Amino acid sequence: MADDSLNHHKRDPIKSSVGNVAAQRRRQNAVTVGKERRESLVRAKRLCRVGTSADGEVSSDSDMMVDEEQSILEMQTSSAVEELKSAVAYQGKGAMQKRVNALRELRRLLSRFEFPPIETALKAGAIPVLVQCLAFGSPDEQLLEAAWCLTNIAAGKQEETKALLPALPLLIAHLGEKSSSPVAEQCAWALGNVAGEGEEFRNVLLSQGALPPLARMMLPNKGSTVRTAAWALSNLIKGPDPKPATELIKVDGLLDAILRHLKRADEELTTEVAWVVVYLSALSNVATSLLVKSGVLQLLVERLATSNSLQLLIPVLRSLGNLVAGDSSTISDVLVPGHRITDQVIAVLVKCLKSEHRVLKKNTSN
Repeated sequence: MADDSLNHHKRDPIKSSVGNVAAQRRRQNAVTVGKERRESLVRAKRLCRVGTSADGEVSSDSDMMVDEEQSILEMQTSSAVEELKSAVAYQGKGAMQKRVNALRELRRLLSRFEFPPIETALKAGAIPVLVQCLAFGSPDEQLLEAAWCLTNIAAGKQEETKALLPALPLLIAHLGEKSSSPVAEQCAWALGNVAGEGEEFRNVLLSQGALPPLARMMLPNKGSTVRTAAWALSNLIKGPDPKPATELIKVDGLLDAILRHLKRADEELTTEVAWVVVYLSALSNVATSLLVKSGVLQLLVERLATSNSLQLLIPVLRSLGNLVAGDSSTISDVLVPGHRITDQVIAVLVKCLKSEHRVLKKNTSN
């Protein structure tokens, strides 16, 4: 995207959106992108079928169930919640394994079907007992199973996601360094689902301090953890308030981590990071300025030139458009005949326009 009127003076790094056509267009695009992702549920909310552990026993059977099968599933779910309550109350020999087994059974029921029995689990009182299972000092296996159950409940309808509010403080707390990577990642997944439900839920998470620990999860070179954290962050900062995006880009080491991850061969990871850049550049003028100064434009152009993954090309292309539209000096740098970056940008845009994918052509022409 380009500014309708190319300003010849250097913009103030922190500028008002009033009368600022480029900023308004970028923010409107962020809202549009969010709606598209929310409607498809591909990125906004995710049911966890295989979790962050190596459990391969979960079926992904998506056949529609007849009423009788649905009734049996609901009975099994109610029974599983009651069994979990009993296991949590039990203090005798083998208590820990009893709790883990009960959690695993509930998790399997919430993971196996296209329409998981979330409402039944909630009516049976699953949330309070799952919150109990998240207590600090609990074994990792128990924490992981409890967070997994909450992840899939959060993937449900709005009222079902809302039922998770009592669990949020502990889910956020387990993002910290005291938790193992699998537990932290599963909690991040749950929080990403909550954030994907809408602005009201994002504001609750932000007010409870979810952003900094999620941002810190992007700093190491742990592929799976970075992917999940980046996806959750893209849900958390998607607006319309620009403050979270500005706060995120200011986290120590975050910008360097974004640049590092954009260079990696793992295109799934790079895709998630690119979506973070989309929202940073669409919503925050501060983030836009810092990203441009970091040299991210060159990385984005290289990704467009070398990748054939539609899932990656779309956020990379939108990021590039946002960054160019957001800073008049960037436009001046890019739109100079003979400059290497100018020739590269034109070449990759032509490549995208020739693509057989309609959505890629649409984003290129915008």
